[in-house]
Amino acid sequence: MPMLAEMVELVIGVDTHAETHTAALVAIGSRAVLATATVTADEDGYTELVALAEHHGGLRGWAIEGTGGYGAGLARHLAEREELVIELDRPVRPARRAGAKSDVIDAERAARDALSRTRLAQPKTGPDRAALQSSSALDGLRSQQPRPGNDNSARWSSPPRNRSEPGSAASPPKR
Repeated sequence: MPMLAEMVELVIGVDTHAETHTAALVAIGSRAVLATATVTADEDGYTELVALAEHHGGLRGWAIEGTGGYGAGLARHLAEREELVIELDRPVRPARRAGAKSDVIDAERAARDALSRTRLAQPKTGPDRAALQSSSALDGLRSQQPRPGNDNSARWSSPPRNRSEPGSAASPPKR
C-alpha cells in the first residue's frame, strides 16, 4: 500500500474514548487543520463526523486510534460506507504540563502520524476481528494453564468450592 499522502487529499485523525470521539481534519497539501469536532461515540456521532468530512470534500482517509476498542464502532460504521480506514495503536503520549490532556491535539497527532507512516494497517472488522479476539483469548488462557512446579497448579487442579458446601469459608462447620 502506498503512503496515505499519495492516496488522499484529506485525513481525519480520531482520538477515541468510551463516550466521545474527537476528530481533526488535516489537508494533505498544506498540512493545515481544517476543522475539529467532538461527537458522541454512537451512530449519531459517527454520522456527524462523516457529514463534516463530506463538507470539506475530496478523497479522504480516516486515521483512528483503537479500532479494536473504543474506535471499533466508528471503524465498522466507516467500513460499511467503504471509507478508507487506517488503524493506529494508541501512542505512548508524552507527559503534559500539569497533567493537561487535549483530545484535539491527540486527534491531530493521529492524522499526522498516519501521514508519516510508510506502512498502513487497516482494521480487522466483522469475522476477522472476532477470529483475532478468539485467538487472543485462547492465547491468554493458554498462558494461565498450570505448569509443573507452578505455585498456581493447586488452584487449577480442583474446581472452586461452592460457598454453600459444608466446610466452605461461607458456612460454619457442622458439629
